[in-house]
Amino acid sequence: MPERADAARNRAKILAAAEELFTARGAAEVTMEDIARAAGVGRGTLYRRYPDRAAIAVALLDEHERRLQESLLRGEPPLGPGAPPAERLAAFYAAMVELLARHAHLVLGTEVGRSRFATGAYGFWRAHVRMLAADAPDPDVLADVLLAPLAPELFLHQTARGVSPERITATLRQLAGLL
Repeated sequence: MPERADAARNRAKILAAAEELFTARGAAEVTMEDIARAAGVGRGTLYRRYPDRAAIAVALLDEHERRLQESLLRGEPPLGPGAPPAERLAAFYAAMVELLARHAHLVLGTEVGRSRFATGAYGFWRAHVRMLAADAPDPDVLADVLLAPLAPELFLHQTARGVSPERITATLRQLAGLL
């Protein structure tokens, strides 16, 4: 059943307000009441769709990940099809670092510890990287190894120590060149 137009508008307003508040204050400092007020919707409307902040964080992250997945499948090279595997991996790393730089707080809320491996996004990223590493001696093991540097905990640890996202991307580009 397609989403009603008013429900789609409310969803968009809720997600936009939540993203703005999460970015400005951090997800832990934002209440559901803050989100409802900023979105201009009633609390009932908010809670019917999203039972808590974590559900909103997952929905926001899904939106960003869906766009990246679309670029990987149908976008222009080197992120999309048509470039050599090492170039595609470097472009993927750059896109993921950008996603982490903008939304690490959301990723951390959905991909911590072992739960990281159970997300649909990780499965998609793993399949993509495994395909790029298909000519390696053990692409199954290598796919997880190549994704390890994108763990949100590691990204936040590095950036808290003063390592810039640009420096992380440059180092990951060197790693991709080994493919």
